[in-house]
Amino acid sequence: MQTDRRDFLMGAAGLAATAGIGAGAAAAATPAAFEMPRGMTLLNMRREGGYGLGVKTDRGILDVTQAAAALNLPAPADMDDLLQNGKGGLLKAVVDAAGRDSKTAYLREEAVRYAPLVTRPEKIIMMGFNYRHHAAETGTPIPKDPPLFNKYNNTLNHHGGTIKLPTAVAREFDYEVELVIVFGRECSNVSEAQALDYVAGYATGNDFSARDLQTLTSQFMIGKTADGFAPLGPYLVTSDLVKDPNNLRLETRVNGVQRQDWNTNDMIFNCRQLISFASKMMTIKPGDVFYTGTPHGVIFGEKKPRAEREWLKPGDEVACSLEGLGELRFRLT
Repeated sequence: MQTDRRDFLMGAAGLAATAGIGAGAAAAATPAAFEMPRGMTLLNMRREGGYGLGVKTDRGILDVTQAAAALNLPAPADMDDLLQNGKGGLLKAVVDAAGRDSKTAYLREEAVRYAPLVTRPEKIIMMGFNYRHHAAETGTPIPKDPPLFNKYNNTLNHHGGTIKLPTAVAREFDYEVELVIVFGRECSNVSEAQALDYVAGYATGNDFSARDLQTLTSQFMIGKTADGFAPLGPYLVTSDLVKDPNNLRLETRVNGVQRQDWNTNDMIFNCRQLISFASKMMTIKPGDVFYTGTPHGVIFGEKKPRAEREWLKPGDEVACSLEGLGELRFRLT
Protein backbone atom coordinates (compact mmCIF):
# COMPACT_ATOMS: atom_id res chain seq x y z
CA MET A 1 0.00 0.00 0.00
CA GLN A 2 2.86 2.41 0.88
CA THR A 3 4.60 1.66 -2.44
CA ASP A 4 1.40 2.38 -4.36
CA ARG A 5 1.00 5.75 -2.63
CA ARG A 6 4.65 6.69 -3.32
CA ASP A 7 4.26 5.75 -6.98
CA PHE A 8 1.08 7.81 -7.19
CA LEU A 9 2.75 10.88 -5.70
CA MET A 10 5.79 10.52 -7.97
CA GLY A 11 3.48 10.19 -10.95
CA ALA A 12 1.55 13.27 -9.94
CA ALA A 13 4.77 15.23 -9.53
CA GLY A 14 5.90 14.07 -12.96
CA LEU A 15 2.64 15.17 -14.55
CA ALA A 16 2.92 18.54 -12.86
CA ALA A 17 6.47 18.97 -14.12
CA THR A 18 5.44 17.94 -17.62
CA ALA A 19 2.67 20.55 -17.53
CA GLY A 20 5.15 23.19 -16.41
CA ILE A 21 3.65 23.58 -12.95
CA GLY A 22 6.25 24.51 -10.35
CA ALA A 23 6.11 23.76 -6.66
CA GLY A 24 5.02 27.34 -5.88
CA ALA A 25 2.13 27.21 -8.32
CA ALA A 26 1.05 23.84 -6.99
CA ALA A 27 1.05 25.22 -3.45
CA ALA A 28 -0.90 28.29 -4.57
CA ALA A 29 -3.52 26.02 -6.12
CA THR A 30 -4.19 24.43 -2.73
CA PRO A 31 -7.40 25.90 -1.29
CA ALA A 32 -6.66 28.31 1.55
CA ALA A 33 -8.29 27.81 4.92
CA PHE A 34 -11.40 29.91 5.61
CA GLU A 35 -10.20 32.80 7.78
CA MET A 36 -11.67 36.06 8.96
CA PRO A 37 -9.47 39.18 8.68
CA ARG A 38 -7.70 40.17 11.87
CA GLY A 39 -5.76 43.18 13.12
CA MET A 40 -6.80 45.50 10.28
CA THR A 41 -8.82 48.57 9.38
CA LEU A 42 -10.34 47.88 5.96
CA LEU A 43 -11.96 49.93 3.19
CA ASN A 44 -13.98 48.98 0.15
CA MET A 45 -12.95 51.15 -2.81
CA ARG A 46 -14.38 51.92 -6.20
CA ARG A 47 -12.01 50.95 -8.99
CA GLU A 48 -12.36 50.96 -12.75
CA GLY A 49 -14.73 48.14 -13.61
CA GLY A 50 -15.75 47.32 -10.06
CA TYR A 51 -14.55 47.36 -6.48
CA GLY A 52 -11.31 46.76 -4.66
CA LEU A 53 -10.08 46.30 -1.12
CA GLY A 54 -8.00 48.80 0.83
CA VAL A 55 -6.14 48.49 4.13
CA LYS A 56 -5.43 51.55 6.29
CA THR A 57 -1.79 51.54 7.42
CA ASP A 58 0.76 53.96 8.88
CA ARG A 59 2.10 54.43 5.34
CA GLY A 60 -1.28 55.22 3.81
CA ILE A 61 -3.98 53.12 2.18
CA LEU A 62 -2.74 49.88 0.67
CA ASP A 63 -4.53 49.13 -2.61
CA VAL A 64 -4.70 45.36 -2.21
CA THR A 65 -5.50 44.63 -5.86
CA GLN A 66 -2.56 46.68 -7.10
CA ALA A 67 -0.15 45.35 -4.47
CA ALA A 68 -1.12 41.72 -5.07
CA ALA A 69 -0.56 42.09 -8.80
CA ALA A 70 2.87 43.66 -8.25
CA LEU A 71 3.85 40.95 -5.76
CA ASN A 72 2.35 38.12 -7.83
CA LEU A 73 0.16 36.99 -4.95
CA PRO A 74 -3.50 35.94 -4.83
CA ALA A 75 -5.81 38.32 -3.00
CA PRO A 76 -9.50 38.94 -2.30
CA ALA A 77 -11.10 41.03 -5.02
CA ASP A 78 -13.14 43.21 -2.65
CA MET A 79 -14.74 43.23 0.80
CA ASP A 80 -17.49 40.78 -0.14
CA ASP A 81 -14.98 38.32 -1.58
CA LEU A 82 -12.85 38.66 1.55
CA LEU A 83 -15.71 37.99 3.96
CA GLN A 84 -17.92 35.60 2.04
CA ASN A 85 -15.02 33.38 0.97
CA GLY A 86 -12.92 33.62 4.10
CA LYS A 87 -9.81 35.05 2.46
CA GLY A 88 -8.36 36.63 5.57
CA GLY A 89 -5.19 34.53 5.27
CA LEU A 90 -4.61 35.60 1.68
CA LEU A 91 -5.10 39.24 2.66
CA LYS A 92 -2.61 38.98 5.53
CA ALA A 93 0.00 37.51 3.18
CA VAL A 94 -0.37 40.47 0.80
CA VAL A 95 -0.28 43.05 3.60
CA ASP A 96 2.79 41.44 5.18
CA ALA A 97 4.62 41.17 1.85
CA ALA A 98 3.79 44.77 0.94
CA GLY A 99 5.11 45.92 4.29
CA ARG A 100 8.46 44.30 3.54
CA ASP A 101 8.64 45.71 0.01
CA SER A 102 9.96 49.27 -0.14
CA LYS A 103 8.60 49.68 -3.68
CA THR A 104 4.96 49.18 -2.73
CA ALA A 105 2.94 52.36 -3.35
CA TYR A 106 0.31 53.56 -0.89
CA LEU A 107 -2.60 55.91 -1.54
CA ARG A 108 -3.37 59.09 0.33
CA GLU A 109 -6.77 58.62 1.92
CA GLU A 110 -8.06 61.79 0.26
CA ALA A 111 -7.54 60.05 -3.09
CA VAL A 112 -9.68 57.02 -2.21
CA ARG A 113 -13.01 56.64 -3.98
CA TYR A 114 -15.12 54.90 -1.37
CA ALA A 115 -17.61 52.17 -2.15
CA PRO A 116 -20.28 50.87 0.22
CA LEU A 117 -18.43 48.82 2.81
CA VAL A 118 -20.18 45.73 1.50
CA THR A 119 -22.07 45.62 -1.79
CA ARG A 120 -23.76 42.22 -2.01
CA PRO A 121 -24.65 40.84 1.43
CA GLU A 122 -27.30 38.15 1.56
CA LYS A 123 -29.00 39.94 4.46
CA ILE A 124 -29.18 43.43 5.96
CA ILE A 125 -30.73 42.93 9.39
CA MET A 126 -32.08 45.94 11.28
CA MET A 127 -32.97 46.43 14.94
CA GLY A 128 -35.65 48.88 16.06
CA PHE A 129 -35.87 50.70 19.41
CA ASN A 130 -32.78 49.19 21.01
CA TYR A 131 -31.78 52.08 23.32
CA ARG A 132 -33.61 52.76 26.56
CA HIS A 133 -33.51 56.54 26.18
CA HIS A 134 -34.63 56.32 22.54
CA ALA A 135 -37.61 54.17 23.49
CA ALA A 136 -38.46 56.71 26.19
CA GLU A 137 -38.23 59.75 23.89
CA THR A 138 -40.58 58.12 21.35
CA GLY A 139 -43.00 56.75 23.95
CA THR A 140 -42.27 53.18 22.87
CA PRO A 141 -42.60 50.40 25.46
CA ILE A 142 -39.38 48.49 26.16
CA PRO A 143 -39.65 45.46 23.84
CA LYS A 144 -39.63 41.96 25.36
CA ASP A 145 -37.78 40.61 22.32
CA PRO A 146 -35.72 42.35 19.62
CA PRO A 147 -38.04 43.88 16.97
CA LEU A 148 -36.14 43.05 13.79
CA PHE A 149 -36.80 44.29 10.26
CA ASN A 150 -34.72 44.49 7.09
CA LYS A 151 -33.30 46.64 4.36
CA TYR A 152 -32.18 45.62 0.88
CA ASN A 153 -29.02 46.05 -1.16
CA ASN A 154 -30.50 49.06 -3.01
CA THR A 155 -30.17 51.03 0.23
CA LEU A 156 -26.40 50.54 0.59
CA ASN A 157 -24.48 53.80 0.39
CA HIS A 158 -20.89 54.87 0.97
CA HIS A 159 -18.81 57.37 2.91
CA GLY A 160 -18.92 60.68 1.06
CA GLY A 161 -22.04 59.62 -0.82
CA THR A 162 -25.36 61.33 -1.43
CA ILE A 163 -28.96 60.41 -0.73
CA LYS A 164 -31.51 61.67 -3.23
CA LEU A 165 -34.52 62.28 -1.04
CA PRO A 166 -37.81 60.83 -2.35
CA THR A 167 -39.61 64.13 -1.83
CA ALA A 168 -42.50 63.14 -4.10
CA VAL A 169 -43.71 60.65 -1.47
CA ALA A 170 -42.22 61.82 1.86
CA ARG A 171 -41.02 64.88 3.79
CA GLU A 172 -40.12 63.65 7.31
CA PHE A 173 -36.50 62.62 6.79
CA ASP A 174 -34.41 61.66 9.82
CA TYR A 175 -30.95 60.38 10.81
CA GLU A 176 -30.07 57.35 12.98
CA VAL A 177 -26.41 56.68 13.79
CA GLU A 178 -25.85 52.98 14.52
CA LEU A 179 -23.16 50.48 15.37
CA VAL A 180 -23.10 47.91 12.57
CA ILE A 181 -21.96 44.31 13.04
CA VAL A 182 -20.38 42.66 9.99
CA PHE A 183 -20.23 38.86 10.00
CA GLY A 184 -17.28 36.70 8.99
CA ARG A 185 -18.54 33.19 9.72
CA GLU A 186 -21.80 31.34 9.11
CA CYS A 187 -23.89 31.76 12.22
CA SER A 188 -26.86 29.57 13.15
CA ASN A 189 -28.43 28.94 16.55
CA VAL A 190 -25.45 30.26 18.50
CA SER A 191 -25.29 30.99 22.20
CA GLU A 192 -24.80 34.48 23.60
CA ALA A 193 -21.44 33.37 25.01
CA GLN A 194 -20.18 32.44 21.53
CA ALA A 195 -21.99 35.10 19.49
CA LEU A 196 -19.09 37.55 19.01
CA ASP A 197 -16.86 34.76 17.68
CA TYR A 198 -18.77 35.05 14.38
CA VAL A 199 -18.11 38.77 13.92
CA ALA A 200 -15.53 39.87 11.35
CA GLY A 201 -15.68 43.49 12.45
CA TYR A 202 -17.67 46.61 13.22
CA ALA A 203 -18.54 49.77 11.31
CA THR A 204 -20.36 53.09 11.51
CA GLY A 205 -23.77 53.10 9.86
CA ASN A 206 -26.86 55.27 9.53
CA ASP A 207 -30.38 53.87 9.35
CA PHE A 208 -31.70 56.82 7.34
CA SER A 209 -35.49 57.04 7.56
CA ALA A 210 -38.59 58.67 6.14
CA ARG A 211 -40.75 58.82 9.27
CA ASP A 212 -44.03 59.61 7.52
CA LEU A 213 -43.63 56.43 5.44
CA GLN A 214 -42.37 54.46 8.44
CA THR A 215 -45.55 55.26 10.37
CA LEU A 216 -47.93 55.02 7.42
CA THR A 217 -48.64 51.38 8.31
CA SER A 218 -47.67 49.04 11.15
CA GLN A 219 -44.57 47.93 9.18
CA PHE A 220 -41.34 49.96 9.07
CA MET A 221 -40.15 48.77 5.65
CA ILE A 222 -41.28 51.49 3.26
CA GLY A 223 -39.84 54.21 5.48
CA LYS A 224 -36.44 52.53 5.53
CA THR A 225 -35.77 51.09 2.08
CA ALA A 226 -35.49 53.98 -0.39
CA ASP A 227 -32.36 54.01 -2.52
CA GLY A 228 -29.24 54.94 -0.54
CA PHE A 229 -30.94 54.81 2.89
CA ALA A 230 -28.18 52.66 4.46
CA PRO A 231 -24.87 54.57 4.45
CA LEU A 232 -22.07 52.39 5.84
CA GLY A 233 -18.38 53.04 6.41
CA PRO A 234 -15.81 54.36 5.92
CA TYR A 235 -14.04 51.46 7.65
CA LEU A 236 -14.51 47.91 8.77
CA VAL A 237 -12.45 47.59 11.95
CA THR A 238 -11.80 43.92 12.67
CA SER A 239 -13.41 42.63 15.83
CA ASP A 240 -10.16 41.83 17.61
CA LEU A 241 -9.39 45.57 17.63
CA VAL A 242 -12.70 46.46 19.33
CA LYS A 243 -12.43 45.67 23.02
CA ASP A 244 -16.14 45.98 23.82
CA PRO A 245 -18.76 46.84 21.18
CA ASN A 246 -21.16 47.70 23.98
CA ASN A 247 -19.06 50.52 25.35
CA LEU A 248 -18.56 52.87 22.39
CA ARG A 249 -19.48 56.52 22.08
CA LEU A 250 -21.63 57.36 19.03
CA GLU A 251 -22.56 60.76 17.61
CA THR A 252 -24.51 62.48 14.84
CA ARG A 253 -23.95 66.02 13.55
CA VAL A 254 -26.15 67.80 11.01
CA ASN A 255 -24.50 70.76 9.26
CA GLY A 256 -21.89 70.72 12.02
CA VAL A 257 -24.40 70.81 14.90
CA GLN A 258 -24.39 67.84 17.27
CA ARG A 259 -27.73 66.01 17.42
CA GLN A 260 -26.89 62.64 19.01
CA ASP A 261 -24.20 61.87 21.60
CA TRP A 262 -24.51 58.67 23.61
CA ASN A 263 -22.97 55.24 24.28
CA THR A 264 -23.73 51.72 23.07
CA ASN A 265 -23.91 50.61 26.72
CA ASP A 266 -27.52 51.91 26.69
CA MET A 267 -28.63 49.11 24.36
CA ILE A 268 -31.63 47.13 25.58
CA PHE A 269 -30.30 44.04 23.80
CA ASN A 270 -26.52 43.97 23.57
CA CYS A 271 -24.60 42.66 20.56
CA ARG A 272 -24.32 39.13 21.94
CA GLN A 273 -28.05 38.97 22.60
CA LEU A 274 -28.96 40.36 19.18
CA ILE A 275 -26.76 37.88 17.31
CA SER A 276 -27.94 34.90 19.34
CA PHE A 277 -31.60 35.85 18.93
CA ALA A 278 -31.40 36.44 15.16
CA SER A 279 -29.35 33.28 14.58
CA LYS A 280 -32.18 31.20 16.02
CA MET A 281 -34.53 32.54 13.33
CA MET A 282 -32.22 32.47 10.30
CA THR A 283 -28.77 31.43 9.20
CA ILE A 284 -26.55 34.51 9.10
CA LYS A 285 -23.92 34.30 6.37
CA PRO A 286 -20.41 35.77 6.08
CA GLY A 287 -20.72 39.29 4.68
CA ASP A 288 -24.16 39.90 6.19
CA VAL A 289 -24.61 43.08 8.23
CA PHE A 290 -26.63 43.89 11.34
CA TYR A 291 -27.60 47.48 12.23
CA THR A 292 -28.07 47.48 16.01
CA GLY A 293 -30.35 50.48 16.64
CA THR A 294 -29.95 54.20 17.36
CA PRO A 295 -29.83 56.23 20.58
CA HIS A 296 -32.04 59.15 21.50
CA GLY A 297 -31.74 62.57 19.86
CA VAL A 298 -33.54 61.85 16.59
CA ILE A 299 -36.03 64.30 15.11
CA PHE A 300 -38.74 61.63 15.46
CA GLY A 301 -38.36 61.88 19.25
CA GLU A 302 -38.89 65.64 19.55
CA LYS A 303 -41.88 66.72 21.63
CA LYS A 304 -43.16 69.46 19.34
CA PRO A 305 -45.89 68.66 16.75
CA ARG A 306 -44.50 66.79 13.74
CA ALA A 307 -45.54 69.53 11.34
CA GLU A 308 -43.36 72.02 13.24
CA ARG A 309 -40.18 69.95 13.35
CA GLU A 310 -37.17 70.76 11.18
CA TRP A 311 -36.87 67.53 9.23
CA LEU A 312 -33.79 66.93 7.09
CA LYS A 313 -33.87 68.50 3.63
CA PRO A 314 -31.85 68.71 0.40
CA GLY A 315 -28.52 70.43 1.00
CA ASP A 316 -28.07 69.10 4.55
CA GLU A 317 -24.82 67.34 5.42
CA VAL A 318 -24.84 64.51 7.95
CA ALA A 319 -21.80 63.19 9.82
CA CYS A 320 -21.95 60.29 12.25
CA SER A 321 -19.26 58.45 14.12
CA LEU A 322 -18.57 55.48 16.37
CA GLU A 323 -15.65 55.55 18.77
CA GLY A 324 -12.66 53.95 17.05
CA LEU A 325 -14.61 53.10 13.90
CA GLY A 326 -14.41 56.36 11.95
CA GLU A 327 -16.68 59.15 10.80
CA LEU A 328 -19.26 58.47 8.10
CA ARG A 329 -20.32 61.53 6.10
CA PHE A 330 -23.00 61.97 3.43
CA ARG A 331 -25.14 64.76 2.04
CA LEU A 332 -28.74 65.05 0.93
CA THR A 333 -30.00 66.17 -2.47
